[in-house]
Amino acid sequence: MLLASSAVADVRGTVRVVDGDTFKMGSATIRLHGIDAPEGKQTCTRKSDGAVWRCGAWSAEQVRARYEGRRVRCQEIDRDSYGRIVGRCFLNEEEINRTLVQEGYAAAYTRYSRRYLDDEKGAIVAGRGIWSSEFTRPEDWRSAQRNAPPAAQVSSSDGCRIKGNISGSGRIYHMPGQENYDA
Repeated sequence: MLLASSAVADVRGTVRVVDGDTFKMGSATIRLHGIDAPEGKQTCTRKSDGAVWRCGAWSAEQVRARYEGRRVRCQEIDRDSYGRIVGRCFLNEEEINRTLVQEGYAAAYTRYSRRYLDDEKGAIVAGRGIWSSEFTRPEDWRSAQRNAPPAAQVSSSDGCRIKGNISGSGRIYHMPGQENYDA
């Protein structure tokens, strides 16, 4: 159940974690203000051994393990261009946004707020979470993905125009005329 109080613009409800910096509560989507978690497909390279790991998926898993199904309160600060609530969320007195940066599950998103910069510095010094690795800031990673050249087209000698992807969740096929075929 989602309750909204217009006097203080609070949203209260049970959390469903979408990713490392986004929650769903009932029909509301909450983008956590001032933080930016690695994207689901984003990878990082461990400083200790050079291993590449899926830090975006890891971030979402950590946030899910900690907050999924918990009742929280979020203070609406703004709305983003997607219509999502942008807010600070609390589990009892714990500010979730701050905790995620302190634990290294997300970075401070200084484009929108400098509130969590000291928390990020602490996580960097301690080498917690994503800061144990070399990685591209999520904002820069998203930009690089948008600006990447399209994948090379592979033509089939038998005229088959079906495209396919293999991901962690299975195989996806795209046929001419489908929504994501050109992507």
